[in-house]
Amino acid sequence: MITAIFDLDGTLADTIADLGDAVNFGLEKLGFPTHDYTAYKQMVGNGVRKLCYRALPENSKDRLDELHGLFKEYYDVHYLDKTKLYDGIKESLARLRDSGVKLAVATNKPENVAAEIVMELLPEFDFVRILGGNDKRPAKPDTAILIEIFAALPDEENRVFMIGDSNVDVQTAKNACIESIGCAWGFRGRAELEAAGADFIAEKPSDIADIILG
Repeated sequence: MITAIFDLDGTLADTIADLGDAVNFGLEKLGFPTHDYTAYKQMVGNGVRKLCYRALPENSKDRLDELHGLFKEYYDVHYLDKTKLYDGIKESLARLRDSGVKLAVATNKPENVAAEIVMELLPEFDFVRILGGNDKRPAKPDTAILIEIFAALPDEENRVFMIGDSNVDVQTAKNACIESIGCAWGFRGRAELEAAGADFIAEKPSDIADIILG
């Protein structure tokens, strides 16, 4: 059996505008400078609190709790305003599903929001698990989120791929001793994925199915 575990932000969906708008909402409320979407692509990947921490001025990191609260206030309402699937994602997932590949999501995005986004944008797919950031387990690249997915899989020989757009996803795969597929269209780009040691690089979503189905 084959299982494909997907990151969400920058992998399945382009979420950067809604994330950036939410952080900028909080920064404006606190009287701090905002950032453009390109800058946010380098800040995401390690969970919302780390995103907020990176967005704050160097001399104002002690305002993290305030910014995080304002982020949640905005993002919990506006997480699907501008977020959209990357072209070709549905078709690639359909090929995998129709070939018997099990699908799952493992993201550092808050779990409740991650589930809502996936179910809204990909309602026709049955994911084994849609897991995100919460207070019960450490964030990727810790393997706790993958272990929880592994526990939900049938007890048989299983080849597993971790698919994501950043060095965090590649390192998560390495830590769990599974194969990684880096998504070059995502927030970080090919160079970071190659430097991190991704086993495969997908230039476009259809490449994911090509790699996994071989």
